[in-house]
Amino acid sequence: MPEGLLLLAALAAQRLYELVLSRKNTAALMARGGVEFGAGHYLPLVAFHSIWLLGMLVLGWDQPVSRLWLAVIVVMQAGRFWVMHSLGERWTTRIIVLPGVPPVKTGLYRLMRHPNYVVVGVEIAAVPLALGLRTYAMVFLLLNMVVLGIRIKAEDKALRWAANPELAKP
Repeated sequence: MPEGLLLLAALAAQRLYELVLSRKNTAALMARGGVEFGAGHYLPLVAFHSIWLLGMLVLGWDQPVSRLWLAVIVVMQAGRFWVMHSLGERWTTRIIVLPGVPPVKTGLYRLMRHPNYVVVGVEIAAVPLALGLRTYAMVFLLLNMVVLGIRIKAEDKALRWAANPELAKP
């Protein structure tokens, strides 16, 4: 089996696992009174990541995998699992906050506000670079910066609201 296909299959399996876990955590958060923010951009976000993955499948499935970029991807996966562990049942692909519950300040969240988006941003470039798709990596890195601008703005608004839930939801 080509290396590129193995990498992309592993990534797809991980994403499917994350969607299942996210759905479980979302249901638990909503049952505890969670409030969702940014729902309007969720489906475009899922589409963006799906197109990113499918495009690499079309263009890079038969490519060898750069060991250097594979090492970067592995480090980012460690970061992703650290983020997921730090957030526990609060980890989800949606933006859901619990009113009156402060944001997580453990793990990578001690060091930065949005570590998951750092991990995702590096991964958006590193995976296509591992497959030798330099232009693809640059295009999706730039698109991801736009997506994250929208996402981080919505998440920051959610965190401010969660700290002061007596205010009307924006």
